[in-house]
Formats: sequence, structure tokens, C-alpha cells
Amino acid sequence: MKLPIVTMVAVLMASLVQADIQDPPSADWGPTRKLGRGLGNICFNITELPDSMMSVNYLEGNNAAFSYGIVRGIGRSFARLGYGLYDTLLFPFPTYKGTYAPPYRSNVQWIRSGYSEFPPELGFESRYPYVRNDQRDP
Repeated sequence: MKLPIVTMVAVLMASLVQADIQDPPSADWGPTRKLGRGLGNICFNITELPDSMMSVNYLEGNNAAFSYGIVRGIGRSFARLGYGLYDTLLFPFPTYKGTYAPPYRSNVQWIRSGYSEFPPELGFESRYPYVRNDQRDP
């Protein structure tokens, strides 16, 4: 009598454990997303220049935007190009901590120096939540 009950409990517990691992957190990133991120960073890295100028202009004014903003934008464009080449060439392999996640520091709001997963979009509106806003509050 105890064997069927123990078997039923074991099967129930095994099915719950299996359901838990069907969508692990690392499933958000995969090789195709890494390839897409790499190609996006290669093709659209130059959008960092006007985006950096715009954010520096908002925070520090016109003079800073046309001096520091340009230098910062060019540096961020080259960094994005490097990350894009890295992601594109190594997309089949989980290189960053055994995952396909981006290797750079994310865009933390209070630091203002990280990178979003994809290059910034230019324009007035966007349908995508990963794009930075045109005006940022410090």
C-alpha cells in the first residue's frame, strides 16, 4: 500500500522539478541573439555619437556637448564596434561567464556610463523598451 503512494509522490515531485528547469534565466540570451547584437553593434555603432552629444548637452550644456560629447561619442562608438566584432565572431560559443549575455556593463541609470544591449535608436519615438530616452534625468 505504501509503494503506490511513495511512487506517486516521487513522480509528482519529479514533474515539478522538470517544469522548473524548462525556462532557465540564461534562456533569454542565445547564439542567435548574440549574433544579432553583434551585427547591430557593428552596423549602428555610430549612433552613439549623437546620443552622447544629446545626453551631455542635456546634463552640461552646449559647450560640453560639442567638446566632451563628441569625444565621448567617438569612444563609445569604437567600444561598440569592438563589442560587435567580439559578439559576431564568437556567437556560437557561450563566452561571458558561460552564457551568451553581453560582456559589458549594463546601462545603470545613476552611473550614465554603461551600455545598453543594442545601440541607441535615433528619432522621436520608439516601440522598444531597451532604447534610452532622449532626455535623461540626472
